[in-house]
Amino acid sequence: MADRSPATSAQTFYSRLARLYDALARRGPGVDTLRRSLADALDPPPGATVVEFGCGTAANRPYLEARVGPEGTYVGVDFSPGVLRVARERGAAGGDPGHLVRGDATRPPLRADAVDACCGAFVSGMLADPATAVRDWASLVGPGGRLGLLDLARTTRPGWRVLNPAFGLFVRAGSPPGTAEALGRSPATVQDERVATAHRTLRELCTDVDARTVLGGFGRVSAGTVE
Repeated sequence: MADRSPATSAQTFYSRLARLYDALARRGPGVDTLRRSLADALDPPPGATVVEFGCGTAANRPYLEARVGPEGTYVGVDFSPGVLRVARERGAAGGDPGHLVRGDATRPPLRADAVDACCGAFVSGMLADPATAVRDWASLVGPGGRLGLLDLARTTRPGWRVLNPAFGLFVRAGSPPGTAEALGRSPATVQDERVATAHRTLRELCTDVDARTVLGGFGRVSAGTVE
């Protein structure tokens, strides 16, 4: 019998749309601003090993590698085989397939002593318990390590809130089939709550937190040094 679990359905959904997602992730409106904002806020030192959870097709890779330099290492982790396949193909075409690992962001498949910084991009809203995940990532890098988040949520900025209904439709369209029914609520509402929880947890765990909003308040970026 086929596995119909939510996790398996999500993997299948994102694998099927991997190339469309890759096009949006690299050339969609505002994505360069979002990705640069994450790299700037995370600010990993040269030579660092940076892990990105929910890396997708590794669109953040060049931004983070520019920070850590040739002596540093980027490691991408994602649960969907389809998006990782696209990421590996793109890396191989550029002469460096990179370090891309299939794994669950809630159970990091990495040694704590090997990671200097970690981040998650557009993944907080997909996690049933984002607070625990962020705490696990903080434990992975340990005191002095860098932790960053990049997410999308409905804006609270006057003048931009008129676009919130359209954003809600965007979130619903980008969710696996049956998500709204399984949640019993609007996917955008759940995403807002999970994103707020993840970023609040990061602020509780870190010092010198850089928290900013971009793209009319729809983009949320937070980063800091784990205490």
